[in-house]
Amino acid sequence: MRARQWLLHTLLVVAVLLQHSSAMAPSGQAAARAQPAPPRFGFADVQRLAQQRAASPYMDRSSPLPDSLAHLTYDQYRQIRFRPERALWRDQAMFEVQFFQRGFNYRRSVNITEVAPDGTLHPVLYDPGDFDFGSNAAAVHPQTLPPSLGFAGFRVHYPLQRPDYKDELIVFLGASYFRVLGRDQSYGASARGLAIDVASPQGEEFPYFSDFWLVRPPPQERTLTIYALLDSPSLTGAYRFEVRPGGTTDVEVSATLYPRRSVDKLGLAPLTSMYLYGLNSTLAENDFRPEVHDSDGLIEQTGTGEWLWRPLANPKALSVSSFSDEHPRGFGLDQRDRDFNDYQDEEAHYQQRPSYWVAPLGDWGQGRVELVEIPSDEEIHDNIVAYWVPATRLVPGKPFSFSYLLSAYLYSPLWPPGGRAVATRTTSIPGHASANTHRLMIDFWGGDLNLLDASQPVQAQISAHNGTVSGITVQHLAENGVWRATFDVASKPGQSVDLRCYLTLYGEALTETWTYLWTP
Repeated sequence: MRARQWLLHTLLVVAVLLQHSSAMAPSGQAAARAQPAPPRFGFADVQRLAQQRAASPYMDRSSPLPDSLAHLTYDQYRQIRFRPERALWRDQAMFEVQFFQRGFNYRRSVNITEVAPDGTLHPVLYDPGDFDFGSNAAAVHPQTLPPSLGFAGFRVHYPLQRPDYKDELIVFLGASYFRVLGRDQSYGASARGLAIDVASPQGEEFPYFSDFWLVRPPPQERTLTIYALLDSPSLTGAYRFEVRPGGTTDVEVSATLYPRRSVDKLGLAPLTSMYLYGLNSTLAENDFRPEVHDSDGLIEQTGTGEWLWRPLANPKALSVSSFSDEHPRGFGLDQRDRDFNDYQDEEAHYQQRPSYWVAPLGDWGQGRVELVEIPSDEEIHDNIVAYWVPATRLVPGKPFSFSYLLSAYLYSPLWPPGGRAVATRTTSIPGHASANTHRLMIDFWGGDLNLLDASQPVQAQISAHNGTVSGITVQHLAENGVWRATFDVASKPGQSVDLRCYLTLYGEALTETWTYLWTP
């Protein structure tokens, strides 16, 4: 079976090469000189392969995983390290590629092919000698692992911080997950190629990248091109990633989907993160850290230009929130608390976790941004998902294309360009016994707010659905320069309150719109 998997990979590469060949081979030396060079492998070839695969029923193309690898624990799997000196393009380009061993929860194999400068394709075959198995070597017997085993994924390295060392830049590992870093960032939130039926009664379907093509860059090239083929029972997809590293690393994503069957809920450009607790929630028992999260809010710019901010929460029950829109300009998961004192965690460095911003390229039409918040009691679990759900339904026989720019950053004055909510706090009201009444405080900072004298009559515009608001005040805090809006909210019995708040001066909006779902 494993030999069959290796053969399928080889045949796939051969098939692509044959598609570039002439229908009739010329004869003679003169004809050979006249033969044009085959066109360079590109996105159109991946689209053609994805369309061909979608015409057949779905099948799991991964070879079985040996028991010695399948039964590894998390700690055992972490001991297996790729040998850096064996990296693809080692000392030959700005980018280098290292690969992940299959094992533990990463059981699927992915096919990886190098696209050479002359356009030829070269399968990257598994070699156990590329890995240091640590204390697992005696149990795994690496010398017995065949080339057909394949890889679980790969990571790309690039000199982000300094010229003499190549840092991790982007990693593809597990299903359609990938994570990307800019300068001075450490891994936190994740992106995905696609989401299908998240938080749906029928259960979520997880597409996976089954094949990758890595385009070998010239020695000084600072952009890396990666092609990928996505597969699942419902569809296939052709993907192109253009990776441009820097202080903010940008990944331009282009995709075409080929449905095998109708999809009830399609999630484009999905982002996944972790939120355990923060300023708007109760401090965890026996935990010294003030906050624990990879992201602390959902940010969105609507088609009308309005900026929205939704602080994340760790709910008591599954929560799904929708933000309907038309022609969206962007959305993302943001990590706004950037001071070590916000977390006091010397190991996790949550203040260095990247924010992700998704900017559609082209018109995404009508649809909604959907935010899913899942109850969690441990920081090891991702419990936040955000994505765009298009109004257009995915149906068999009709390809669906989209593209966007994904940016990984620490701070940007662009998202949003004006004042922003930098803290949300909730507390009970002294002397008030009702559980249906609470006090909220929102701190705003940035944009024109920072230029205003404290005497300016800044006002808070607040609305509440299913509740009432009273005691509204706005004050400037000289200690840190923020403008704090404080108000009390009372809910109807047993109902949550949908709140909105932004600051104005003489009727002109100064900030994004803070939105919040308060549950008594």
